[in-house]
Amino acid sequence: MGWPGAHNGGAHPNKTMYWDRFDICAAHWMFAMLWHDGQGSATYAKFSQLERLRFSPAPRWAKPADLEANAREIYRQLVVTRCGLHSTASA
Repeated sequence: MGWPGAHNGGAHPNKTMYWDRFDICAAHWMFAMLWHDGQGSATYAKFSQLERLRFSPAPRWAKPADLEANAREIYRQLVVTRCGLHSTASA
């Protein structure tokens, strides 16, 4: 799985990310849930990859704000990198 900024190279200037497998999976799960283009999309395929890793999301996760701070920053970087948005304020 690609994860932008995991070694702080692409981190937001005011935030610090650190490598945490659970946070990376959580961020990719949230990204796939909110940004997929249907079951045939590459983004939707993330669910299969996460399942192979035996990742199980928390039932309470409905929006990025529900994630831990590190996972939220990884999610933000996914949105910036893959969608070209520079703010996830409304997410």
